[in-house]
Amino acid sequence: MKKENTAVQAAPKKEVDVLFDKYAESHQNHTNEIIHWICVPSIVFSLLGLVWAIPFPHLDFLGRYNGYLNWASFLIAFAVFYYYKLSPVMSYLMLLIIFAMSMGIVQLEKWQASGGPALWLSCLVIFVLAWIGQFIGHKIEGKKPSFLDDVKFLLIGPIWLLHFICKKTGLKY
Repeated sequence: MKKENTAVQAAPKKEVDVLFDKYAESHQNHTNEIIHWICVPSIVFSLLGLVWAIPFPHLDFLGRYNGYLNWASFLIAFAVFYYYKLSPVMSYLMLLIIFAMSMGIVQLEKWQASGGPALWLSCLVIFVLAWIGQFIGHKIEGKKPSFLDDVKFLLIGPIWLLHFICKKTGLKY
């Protein structure tokens, strides 16, 4: 007589959790993690602003909404789609964050229009400083950044931070 296996097998990890585990391997040092909490959102914001600043052709059919479509719109669509495939909840959260960042970029555009620095220049300064911070964090960590092994980890960083917020608040992603 054969004995049935009564042990409950653990459900396989979701792809997003596998990616978080892999990303976490090079983010164990507390100082590096704090640096990432500052630099990753700054990089996302500045990259969004840099792409936003690339001149976009005027499309007459958009009428008064012409300024709302730019190259960043395509970057946003790609990123949110990728996040949706990994976790719909993460994609919704990132969409809200991107909306807030977009409001910040519009404020930088208004500053530029009133005589302030160009949007691209403000975002480039933020981008460079944030990347310097990232590399300092990884120097402290003693491990190279995950994206050097696989470029998709550039997209994982922002939702890796969000997953901590989800866990803390009990939101299932």
